[in-house]
Amino acid sequence: MRTLVLLAIAGFFAQFVDGSLGMAYGVTSTTLLLLFGTNPAAASATVHLAEIGTTLASGISHWRLGNVDWAVVRRIALPGAIGAFAGATFLSWLSTAAAKPITALILLALGLYILARFTAAGPPSGNLGAPLRRRFLVPVGLFGGFVDATGGGGWGPVGTPALLASGRIEPRKVIGSIDASEFVVTLAASVGFLVGLGTAGINAGWVVALLVSGVIAAPLAAWVVRRVPPRILGSVVGGLIVLTNTRTLLNTEWITLPPAPQVSVYVLVWVLWLGAAAWSVRAYLAERRLGARVSGGAAANSAADSIEAHS
Repeated sequence: MRTLVLLAIAGFFAQFVDGSLGMAYGVTSTTLLLLFGTNPAAASATVHLAEIGTTLASGISHWRLGNVDWAVVRRIALPGAIGAFAGATFLSWLSTAAAKPITALILLALGLYILARFTAAGPPSGNLGAPLRRRFLVPVGLFGGFVDATGGGGWGPVGTPALLASGRIEPRKVIGSIDASEFVVTLAASVGFLVGLGTAGINAGWVVALLVSGVIAAPLAAWVVRRVPPRILGSVVGGLIVLTNTRTLLNTEWITLPPAPQVSVYVLVWVLWLGAAAWSVRAYLAERRLGARVSGGAAANSAADSIEAHS
């Protein structure tokens, strides 16, 4: 019962993060499941089965709000599904000993990306432009789907920045299209895991706990994100993912360090994490002060123009 409660909290937190940042549900959930001792393939399979429900709910919500570009979804979903199925079957064939460090490396890389991206530049943003072409979306979908399955998450961290960086689709439709297509990607990954693993290592209760708490968190995240700055949240979550997967790697056969160097690595990660969080807080406060000055200046100019017009 205690494990189910912890998983429900983990699922709620992961969906809260994903709803705030447009990414990181799978990365966060899989990282927490690995901390519970679940093997990498079973952890990724559990998360993807739960995501069938959470991505469906998220996709429907975005569709009803007009945040989905269906041309993008049609072009990226199928390659993403192919990549996810391939990644799921690949991970299922690996032994637990071999899969654990590989998964941890992928999660560590995604965590470093989230930490650096949100600390240095804040939430992703983009500009409107020409339609996205298939020759761009197909490789992004294949790679994003493969990483999503092998790392337990990665569709958002790969797809969202790529679409935003193209400058050809507005941010709200980037998030909505990635979320809507993720349902197809998640479904393909789940089928791949069931083919490769069967039901071995998959706890139905864990899936339900993650699913229910994630669905509950989805609408709440949209409300809470107005009060929790995404830049700060991204730095905090990215640092958590880096720390936990650094710990996983240091406890594998790939890396054998004496206790003293291990402590030094942990201290370095903690310093990096706290420094990034502090930087994000400082940058957010500076941006807010600048915004207040700009708004105040605009209001003063408007008042002056009004007085001049009446004189």
